[in-house]
Amino acid sequence: MDDIKQPEAPLVLATRAGAVVRLTLNRPEKRNSLSRAMMAALSAELAALQEDDACRVILLKGAGSVFSAGHDLKEIAAARSDADGGRGFFSATMADCVALMLALVRSAKPVIAVVEGMATAAGCQLVASCDLAVASAGARFATPGVHIGLFCSTPMVALSRNVPRKIAMQMLLTGVPIDAGQAARWGLINAVAADADAKAMEFAEAIMAKPPATLRMGKAAFYDQLDMTLAEAYSHTAAVMVENMLHDEAVEGIAAFIEKRPAKW
Repeated sequence: MDDIKQPEAPLVLATRAGAVVRLTLNRPEKRNSLSRAMMAALSAELAALQEDDACRVILLKGAGSVFSAGHDLKEIAAARSDADGGRGFFSATMADCVALMLALVRSAKPVIAVVEGMATAAGCQLVASCDLAVASAGARFATPGVHIGLFCSTPMVALSRNVPRKIAMQMLLTGVPIDAGQAARWGLINAVAADADAKAMEFAEAIMAKPPATLRMGKAAFYDQLDMTLAEAYSHTAAVMVENMLHDEAVEGIAAFIEKRPAKW
């Protein structure tokens, strides 16, 4: 019996609490580093939840004392022995990373990061790519690639869309971590709480009280308009609002407001 190989634990654990699904990065012995397998597992879970009508909100956590330390540097170093010096593996890794971050942004279900401990490099990028983020007081955030000769260029994309430019450059050029209080003041996270999971659930409950199709349309429009000119953004969101006004949820919501009664979603 001792020779029987035990099944490996899932890289991502999915647990439910009503309409909330917690996705937990489950590689604590590796500081929840984002190996290609880990990114594939998380992407698969996110894709499955898009088709799950019972899920309204997703919480993203890390097992153990670290949220995520970013890419798996041992995996990257091992690929240097490939015939091409690792170029193919590095390109595939970055493609996986980009696809994962876009999946978070494009998720029809709001995603809330729950950060306890360190979130560094691509782990910080994960936090910045979520719709909301809550952290414990002991959480830290960093883009420390410069310490090892690897500028955090892909984490920079999400980071620079969350915090002021000078703050993003401070983090990227120095690699020095910021604490949870600084992260909240600068807009990387929404709140610092003694119980980050409980605070995230407060946000989730508030979200789940709102009509789901309206949230889906609104979230998509929010991210779509960010890269548009002012005129393009107004044109796009005006069209979205017309479709929203025609939706049954808006019909019911406006009627309930006028009739001074609770809406029935």
